[in-house]
Amino acid sequence: MADTPTDRERTDVEEAIMEATYRALREQGYADLTMRAIAEEYGKTTAAIHYHYDTKDDLLVAFLEYLLDTFLDHVHDAATDDPESHLGALLDGLLIEREDDYDLVCALLEMRAQAPYHDAIREQLVRNDEYLREVVRSVVADGVERGVFRDDVDPDTVASALITIVKGARTRFVVLADPSVLHVARDTADAYVQGVLDA
Repeated sequence: MADTPTDRERTDVEEAIMEATYRALREQGYADLTMRAIAEEYGKTTAAIHYHYDTKDDLLVAFLEYLLDTFLDHVHDAATDDPESHLGALLDGLLIEREDDYDLVCALLEMRAQAPYHDAIREQLVRNDEYLREVVRSVVADGVERGVFRDDVDPDTVASALITIVKGARTRFVVLADPSVLHVARDTADAYVQGVLDA
């Protein structure tokens, strides 16, 4: 499995800074995001944030980790013993439940575009992608093992295809500002699952 997100508990202060970063990113976007904007959302000085995070990149790496942890907590709460339902919950979380998060999805796409120039951010984005792909892969592998999904499928290939559908849909969502593309992608993912996985 890919490196897991941190298991350490965030302090109340760190949690508040992450929530302030979330709000600032939604309002400012990545390109215009400053530590001052985050501090204003946090209701403290920039020095209070710098006490925990030396640079904006350090803060954004922690924020990307926070987003992954939050998503995985949500998916864990929605998980079932049925691999098909579990896979559906994952895809809903990655697609349908993002339609009200346009500004954040847009900011994250901006961040991805800048990743080649920011090593730490790029490395965290890669870790997040690898971990999400591994979560999907493990659900598919569980379904194959239980006989819910066909035994001749490659869970790695299926996971890569589904994550590609998700990433493509999110990009189109940002470019077109049209949440219906997320629903189309969800239907496409369902059709792919039925065509490739159904036993």
